[in-house]
Amino acid sequence: MFTGIIEAVGTIQAINITGQGARLVISSGLLDMSDVKLGDSIATNGICLTVVAFDSSTYSVDVSNETLTRTGFVDYQTGQSVNLEKAMLPTTRFGGHMVSGHVDAVVAISSIEHNGNSIEYWLEMPSDLAPYIAEKGSITIDGTSLTVNSVTDNQFRLTIVPHTTAQTIIAHYKVGTKVNLEVDLIARYIERLLTKKDASTGDNYSGGVTHDLLARSGFMK
Repeated sequence: MFTGIIEAVGTIQAINITGQGARLVISSGLLDMSDVKLGDSIATNGICLTVVAFDSSTYSVDVSNETLTRTGFVDYQTGQSVNLEKAMLPTTRFGGHMVSGHVDAVVAISSIEHNGNSIEYWLEMPSDLAPYIAEKGSITIDGTSLTVNSVTDNQFRLTIVPHTTAQTIIAHYKVGTKVNLEVDLIARYIERLLTKKDASTGDNYSGGVTHDLLARSGFMK
């Protein structure tokens, strides 16, 4: 698990394609590698990857064909900058939201507008993910925990403050840039509770969590 608070910006140092996927070598930038061990998870542009080799300034990960086809990694190139975050600890200050590192979709930036000292990004919203993307809710873009500030039928807007731009790869974004998107994990679990089928009857789950209960409790409008 991760929090979506980026710890460093790294660089893809090498990409070695194999029949089974790819092995990437990532230059870790300012990421503290002193406590990294083999088998640790490091979110690399929002993708939970397992460390298979490392030294004081780099780490290597294996990327499966499944991950290559379902994330932006399929188009990544040597020299590309990536957001980095080590897996959270029980003592970690929870500054973002719960991030699993499992990408739901790759979406494109459709427009970029300046608003005072902030920058507003409009991104495509896949129809199958629209129910999980809510105004003022949390979303993960390339591993960064961000707040959704506006939603239309097929797009959503993010307002990025200068600190976030300086600490992540967002400064490299342009219209058409494709990014890894992960929706709020809690939204998925709520949907599962509301739509769960009874294994014995096939009927919808009739337990205590219902649309009416959530609405009366202020979780839904």
